[in-house]
Amino acid sequence: QVRLVESGGDSVQAGGSLKLSCRTSGINFKIHEMKWYRQAPEKERELVASISSSGNTNYTDSVRGRFTISRDNSRNTVFLQMNNLEPEDTARYYCNVRWRAQPFWGQGTQVTVSS
Repeated sequence: QVRLVESGGDSVQAGGSLKLSCRTSGINFKIHEMKWYRQAPEKERELVASISSSGNTNYTDSVRGRFTISRDNSRNTVFLQMNNLEPEDTARYYCNVRWRAQPFWGQGTQVTVSS
């Protein structure tokens, strides 16, 4: 059974930092691309960052230079380090993996940034 569990969300002031974690089970983690998405109230879910099995990373323009995605294959975990947070980063953050052509999601973790 594929399972993704996010953690690390919190309420912070603008300019602060958070590190999100997504622990996975039920998949051969090291061969899968992993992604972080976020969804703000009344907005569509958007892709924030991705990391390939070989470690190549991509970011949406609004977070490039502030967020860093990484992975620890020994712990089956993907991370999202978020620095210089802005109120516009307020959202629920989800990790995602495609397994056997199906998308799997965690329950998400809430990030709230106050000005």
